[in-house]
Amino acid sequence: MPKRSGQKRDFMQVARGIVEQAIGEQMDGNPLPAPPKDERNPHAVALGSMGGKKGGKARAKVLSAVERRAIAKKAAAARWKLPKQSPKTR
Repeated sequence: MPKRSGQKRDFMQVARGIVEQAIGEQMDGNPLPAPPKDERNPHAVALGSMGGKKGGKARAKVLSAVERRAIAKKAAAARWKLPKQSPKTR
């Protein structure tokens, strides 16, 4: 997997990149550089996509109603839990 860039850019650089993408060329009139070629294995990509599409439905079929309810309760509790306050904000 390619390494992600960790450099932080100024918001003006980000805005310029967005404008250049929108107009399809660089601000000085030069064409945009070609995007890197996708080097992933197309067969593996297709298999991963197939598994992702059926994953949730297959899991729901296997779980009992009691197990689904327990998972839903845990998710709701995590969703509505209040964030921890630091001593500085009290």
